[in-house]
Amino acid sequence: MFGHHDAALSHTDPEFIQIFENFAFGDVPRDSVVSDEDRFISILAALMGSHGADAFRTMLPAALEVGVDPSMVKEVVYQGVPYLGLSRVLPYILICNEVFRQRSIKLPLPPQKTATRDEHVRKGNDIQVEIWGEEMRDNWEREPKSTEHIRRWLAGNCFGDYYTRGGLDLDKRELATLCFLASQGGCDPQVEAHVRGNLNLGREPQYLIDVISQMVPYIGYPRVLNTIAIIEKVAAE
Repeated sequence: MFGHHDAALSHTDPEFIQIFENFAFGDVPRDSVVSDEDRFISILAALMGSHGADAFRTMLPAALEVGVDPSMVKEVVYQGVPYLGLSRVLPYILICNEVFRQRSIKLPLPPQKTATRDEHVRKGNDIQVEIWGEEMRDNWEREPKSTEHIRRWLAGNCFGDYYTRGGLDLDKRELATLCFLASQGGCDPQVEAHVRGNLNLGREPQYLIDVISQMVPYIGYPRVLNTIAIIEKVAAE
């Protein structure tokens, strides 16, 4: 788990290593019905959202070992840009490239773009409608002039440039997005919106709770419990 720090920590902090590994790799997956793909999507997204580059570097090979496709990993990382910003995502792109080269995975990976510049706003808005309903259709036209551009950017950039890409199904993109938001904290309105999005795409509330629970060893209890409270609130409505 601890990569190049492992030997040193095993010598200097053996009890901590045992506690962490017993919990993160024993209790947490044992008490879950989450698929390997979704578990690693949640972990990798949580590490990105919480600035966990060193831990991401050590968890990425584990994700690849259980069969998570390199294109899926890269798409999770790209998906983080509209939610975390390039300054926080760039290190993870570079880590992926480094690990992929070490494992003789050819770069660049197969292209996944499906929306052109001429159609990205419309296709992105179609995705918004698919997730949240027809009230999202052309929603920027109902915004005050001062914020109209943000809603249009959300449709064209966030959803048109990223959500329309291949390599990661829509429900898994929306799951990764929820994990980005939950792990960085301070995003409760957006967490609530994307809990609704996940439920609208067919996820059960308990499955979302199980996915978010996978993040406890990496981001701690408070943000996980806050997110679970939002899931329970939305599910009860």
